[in-house]
Amino acid sequence: MDGVIVIQDLTKDYGKGRGIFHLNLEIKKGEMVGFVGTNGSGKTTTIRCLLGYIKPTGGKCYVLNMESWENASKIAKHIGYVPGEIGFPDLPTGTAFLKGQAEFFHIKDMSYVDEMIKKLQLDPRANLKRMSKGMKQKTALVAALMNNADILILDEPTTGLDPLMRIAFIDMIKEEHKKGKTILMSSHMFNEVEDTCDRVVLISDGHIIDVADMDKIKNRKIKDFKIEFNNKEDYEKFKKQKYKIIRDQKQYNQVTISIMDEDIDELFKDLKDYDLKFISEVKYTLEKYFREKIKEKEKQNV
Repeated sequence: MDGVIVIQDLTKDYGKGRGIFHLNLEIKKGEMVGFVGTNGSGKTTTIRCLLGYIKPTGGKCYVLNMESWENASKIAKHIGYVPGEIGFPDLPTGTAFLKGQAEFFHIKDMSYVDEMIKKLQLDPRANLKRMSKGMKQKTALVAALMNNADILILDEPTTGLDPLMRIAFIDMIKEEHKKGKTILMSSHMFNEVEDTCDRVVLISDGHIIDVADMDKIKNRKIKDFKIEFNNKEDYEKFKKQKYKIIRDQKQYNQVTISIMDEDIDELFKDLKDYDLKFISEVKYTLEKYFREKIKEKEKQNV
């Protein structure tokens, strides 16, 4: 298999419609893939199957061509992992925990660890059990990245981080991606995966709904523009043109149109004859794309 991570017809059925069902996904070396969905959609169950923590009801998953359930301990050596629910061992401080992790990975040079601690503004001297959720999250992030693993699996890694620390963490992950690492990051925040990932998987109720290519979304050939006119006459006149109107707000003399890239110059030439209040491009987002896919799926199931 070419993929660093391969999921084949993976099912973990907890009964009563709960679990994950017939998932298929392949992640290539050096690729960063986002995994989005609401709480309970199946993100964590999928990740735990990948790591060999739980046995699937059906199907298989592989990491570096090793079947996960049978090779969990071997796979662990190649992965930096941040769990969705963090549970630390009974150690007095974060420093003691990180030193123990360093010994486990045979790390003698702690300069990279110190660099991460500084970037995340972490005080590892604090008592592990008394740390805030954010501090625990930072400690887990440092532990996951410290062994320079080729594969990173991050389950809701920014939970508990304040907005500035979230930005610092995302910058760190971007740097890891640039090094050629393979990364799977789950999140319920579209903007996090939109800004970082090559592809994004949408999972809902245990089923993969779609896999989005972020390059295609960012370089979409169709653009949407919101146009508002200063008077009703121009608004009515423009509506008679050939442009595809996807939203009409009569009370504001405003329309939103959908147009191909190659027709944008012609649009602006036409608009010279109108009295405009404003024109602005409506950004096409990953969230909007997935909402459209969910609606399509719902129509198919009716």
